[in-house]
Amino acid sequence: MTTPPENATPPQSASPSQHPARSGAAPAASASTGPADPLFGTVLVANRGEIACRVIRTLDRLGIASVAVYSDADAAAPHVRAATRAVRIGPASAAESYLNIDAVIDAARATGAEAIHPGYGFLSENAAFARACEDAGIVFLGPGPEALETMGDKITAKAAVARRGVPLVPGIAEPGLSDEQLVAAAGQIGFPVLVKPSAGGGGKGMRAVHDPAELPAALASARREAAASFGDDTLFLERLVATPRHIEVQVIADAHGAVVHAGERECSLQRRHQKVIEEAPSPLIDPATRARLGEAACETARSVGYRGVGTVEFIVSADAPEEFFFMEMNTRLQVEHPVTEEITGIDLVEQQLRIGAGEPLALDQEAIDARLATGGHAVEARVYAEDPSRGFLPTGGELLDAVLPAGEGIRVDSGIAAGQRIGTEYDPMLAKVIAHGSDRVQALSRLERALAETALPGVVANTGFLRLLLAREDVRAGDMDTDLIDRLTAEADPQQLAQPVTEEHWRAAAVALARSELDQAARDDQGPPSPWAVPDGWLVSGRRDTVITLSRAAGSGADQGEETREIVLPAAALAAGDGSAPSAEFRTWVRRIPGAVQATVWVGNAAFERRGAQTSLEPGAAGQRITAPMPGTVIDVRAADGDEVSAGQPVIVLEAMKMEHVLTSPGDGVLRLATHTGAQVAVDEELAAVLPPEDSAADNPGPGTPGSDSPGSGDRGAGGPAQEQPPAGEGG
Repeated sequence: MTTPPENATPPQSASPSQHPARSGAAPAASASTGPADPLFGTVLVANRGEIACRVIRTLDRLGIASVAVYSDADAAAPHVRAATRAVRIGPASAAESYLNIDAVIDAARATGAEAIHPGYGFLSENAAFARACEDAGIVFLGPGPEALETMGDKITAKAAVARRGVPLVPGIAEPGLSDEQLVAAAGQIGFPVLVKPSAGGGGKGMRAVHDPAELPAALASARREAAASFGDDTLFLERLVATPRHIEVQVIADAHGAVVHAGERECSLQRRHQKVIEEAPSPLIDPATRARLGEAACETARSVGYRGVGTVEFIVSADAPEEFFFMEMNTRLQVEHPVTEEITGIDLVEQQLRIGAGEPLALDQEAIDARLATGGHAVEARVYAEDPSRGFLPTGGELLDAVLPAGEGIRVDSGIAAGQRIGTEYDPMLAKVIAHGSDRVQALSRLERALAETALPGVVANTGFLRLLLAREDVRAGDMDTDLIDRLTAEADPQQLAQPVTEEHWRAAAVALARSELDQAARDDQGPPSPWAVPDGWLVSGRRDTVITLSRAAGSGADQGEETREIVLPAAALAAGDGSAPSAEFRTWVRRIPGAVQATVWVGNAAFERRGAQTSLEPGAAGQRITAPMPGTVIDVRAADGDEVSAGQPVIVLEAMKMEHVLTSPGDGVLRLATHTGAQVAVDEELAAVLPPEDSAADNPGPGTPGSDSPGSGDRGAGGPAQEQPPAGEGG
């Protein structure tokens, strides 16, 4: 086999995005022998982003050399710079890189890695990968292939734990059940029921059915989605638990038969079965129930001879918290593992390394229980590159900065850095912000403040939504269930889910843009005339008032448009500030399109636009824009610049999220293109404008700069609807 090209990169110094600060002293329960006695000489991390950086942090502390792997999309990513060495394993596609077992094994062999840490996702629960590691003589830092296979199939997992007396939700779970058998069983189980696929996870294929008449259609739909997502359409049924709470228990097991648990986590705040905020301990669970949950989780691990760190997930009714039922076991490190680390002081990655090296557990259940009783409370929020005001569509772009919080009780696990391009090839999670406090009230307060101090300009993120969620009275009171967020998003105006934008935000944006223009004009004083220096109604002489016209997205879906304001700034407003640093929420960044009177201004995580004479459609002019609904690639342009088009006519085909999105003309008129085939475009980027025929012959500069990757250069929402269809050669 060909050895992948290697990029030997020296370790970088710690930075907030690579080596997040941890409150308190080093975990006493995970005291290590230190660099003089490493568990392994070299460990390869078969993952990317924040989890790769987090694993590398522990490897550094233990004196173990780290190997990062990366795709072409991640060549300059922080996890590559953080590792001792880095190896390219393929192109951007995960199937050709992070999911390519042969490439990962080759990279481990080429670098002399003795063990592989899989992180979470990708190959972390892949039994074939675990076997490939064994065959190559490399330690897989996870359970054995047999445990992965048993727990990877929910039907066999339920059978295994039932033999150990672990309680199950009433239902039917047998291989090969037909739709007719499932319909017949549903009457005995009792409605409502939950249809679940045997394979996979993430909520794909799950259907809640309240009416018996709806069950046949739900089964057919669930089978199609399960087959498309996991290649397996096997289904089973469970009774739907009322007001369900998602409670999971962290287990740690060595290769010598010892199993302990490290308490529970509450993961009920979910959106479409994906966790959003997690905490430990659960505000619902009392000490007696915690002990019973812990023992059930340990029995689950024993049922498959589990080895390593894992999580057993239970469903609990909010109305009867003393009753709990097994759902599934995640045979890997969980995304939310930091909240357990914060309240116990146990470094779970170190435990994986010690167990993989064959060491017996040095953790005692009684000592862990004592830590749980005095460890305070921890809460984690997942920061995603997504836009809550647009149905949580993934976003992307270039990070102008990465302002991450710090301070007492605050930890950030991230894999991002300023200047990084955030694409749509992988999961949109950017960072995890974790707050630890002496109690739940303090932890929640610290987390809300930390999110307010987080700014990721250049990419629309969900930080505003997270803050709104944490401020809810029911969340503050611990009154939650797994459907809370879905009810909230179904009932609320999408604009209410985004970060509130105040008059102070608008004014800060105007001041930042005006100062930027004055600075640019001063720099251009000795050169050719600058478009920024022309008194064109947006910028007047610094001796008089300055008028800045800004726009911002408003509305959503078919009602989406924009809000535009003129902000008048007296000369004194542009004077230098008092030197005090603004909070992250009001720090500003300006990105301009070279050679055009256009700019995007970020105030914290809020974006504003200023457009000028070189856009394809003047502010206030008749006509409508076609903009990108999400980041992607233009794969086809079906009409030429200057063509007459009609309402609903396909104009541009955008590939994003592995789907083709056909953008149509919003009305009749003449097309003015601002993009081209092959262009990488950002969310809201103007791709074309449709002008009334009588306006098309007027003085119009025509299309914008082809292929510009500058976000937000066009009016939002005036284009025709996007029609989704699968790419050629792929199934529906």
